[in-house]
This record gives sequence, C-alpha cells and structure tokens, in this order.
Amino acid sequence: MQEAWSIIDVYLKKRHDLVPTLVDIVKGYSQHEQNTLEEITRYRSEALQANRQEVQITSESRLTTQLDRLLVVAEKYPELKANENFLNLQKQLSSLENDLEKARRYYNGTVRENNIALESFPTNIIGNLFSFQKGLFFQAGTNEKSTPEISFS
Repeated sequence: MQEAWSIIDVYLKKRHDLVPTLVDIVKGYSQHEQNTLEEITRYRSEALQANRQEVQITSESRLTTQLDRLLVVAEKYPELKANENFLNLQKQLSSLENDLEKARRYYNGTVRENNIALESFPTNIIGNLFSFQKGLFFQAGTNEKSTPEISFS
C-alpha cells in the first residue's frame, strides 16, 4: 500500500506544481472566478501541509473538484482558451489526471487486498500481532468520477 501511495504522491506533487501557473493565467483573464481560484489555492495548500493521509485525500478530492470547475469556467473565455500557455497546461493536467486515475485504481486495489487479509484467517492473527492497520481508500470526489472533458479547440 505504501508503494502504491508513493506513486499517487508523485502525481499529486506534479499536479501541485501546475496549479499556481494555471491559477495565474486564469486570474489574468477572469476576475469573476476569484472564489474558485481562492478555493483551488486553499485546497492545494491544505493538501501540501496534510500530516495525515485522510486529510490529504479529502483535500485532494476537493482540489480536483475545483480544478474541474475552473476548466469548465475557462470555456466561457475565448481569449483564455486561445492562450498557448493555458492550452499547454490543460494538456499536462489532463494527462496527469489520467495517470493519477490509474495510480488511484492500483492503490485502492492494494488497500482492498490488505483489508481483506486483515479480516481473513489466518492472516488476521499475524496482522493483529504486528498491529497492521487497514488502509484508507482514495475515493473519487463527487464531481471526480471521470476525467474532466477538456476541449483544446
């Protein structure tokens, strides 16, 4: 599980690196979306500072939801959609989200196997003896069930 989480963590860090640039570009085109931009910044900060996995998972799900919202809102601004830097960031973010989805599936599979082993005989005895813990699933947020559709035209 820890190895699978470390893979997710790498993708999350890459996404965190893209967020400030994305926010800056959108901020230059749209003052009307200030609330969404503030939410993105706040959730990114929470995720980076999280010292417990459940806090990070919650913050990451919220961040994903806000990023999806930002990309949908960006469709309203033709100048922004034509911005080469924005288009490049969209492509990078879309690719990253696809990789993150695959890593999340792998991680959740390892969590499922771990949790089943901790509840099954005889591995539950060994698990209890060494204080192994159940893993936390990294569930997709309510607006995150699939990769956001992004138009590059």
